[in-house]
Amino acid sequence: MSRASAVEAVQALLNYAFKNPALLESALTLASIAENRLASNERMEFLGDAILGLVICEELYSRFPQYLEGEMTRIKSVVVSRETCAHVADRLGFVEHLSLGKGILESANLPASLAACALEAIIGAIYLDGGLEPAQKFILDNMAEEIDHVVAGEHRLNYKSLLQQHAQHDLGATPNYDVLDEKGPDHAKAFEVAVVIRGRRYPSAWGPSKKAAEQRAAMEALRVLGRLEEETIPIDPSAEIKEGDAPPDAE
Repeated sequence: MSRASAVEAVQALLNYAFKNPALLESALTLASIAENRLASNERMEFLGDAILGLVICEELYSRFPQYLEGEMTRIKSVVVSRETCAHVADRLGFVEHLSLGKGILESANLPASLAACALEAIIGAIYLDGGLEPAQKFILDNMAEEIDHVVAGEHRLNYKSLLQQHAQHDLGATPNYDVLDEKGPDHAKAFEVAVVIRGRRYPSAWGPSKKAAEQRAAMEALRVLGRLEEETIPIDPSAEIKEGDAPPDAE
């Protein structure tokens, strides 16, 4: 397939028509095949990476008004990761149209890092071609689903259950949750909650409900206790603490 045909095919896959197709051709050219690095997609990748971060940050800020900086940072880091970008690139199907070096062409699979870089370069190319609005539309059309997946994954972790297990086993106590403050109208209240174990109060956290605030407060306590390596443990429904339950105090 000629380069012109490849560029045309990729535009259809991206659902974006370039006013200047040469920008897309540059975005599809890896350093391994370019005459020099300035002729490759690396500069566009640099630009696209920044635009991707901006759009995702703005989306998280707007979509989740009750999320704290740390929560948004964790979600953003996964959404803009090489792994996620490579997955989106593979889903869009433009990888086969990249201009590759001979060694890579002979490989069974394209390295994920190169696919991810190509996606970021394409984002940069769209921005240069049409400005922020089409770049933002492209990103959200193709990555909003990734945000949903990451958020759903965060919600699979039951920090209250993890904290209770740790506190009862290692500290001989049951965590208590104190509501320190609440703000906002009745239909959109936010709550500040802190965990107390054996008289020690851990850093507080805000949430859009008492239950959410308790989960975040439990996460903060686990962070202080050095137990966040267990964040990857999914919720065990049989061990989940139901709202209103009060396990016997082990003190």
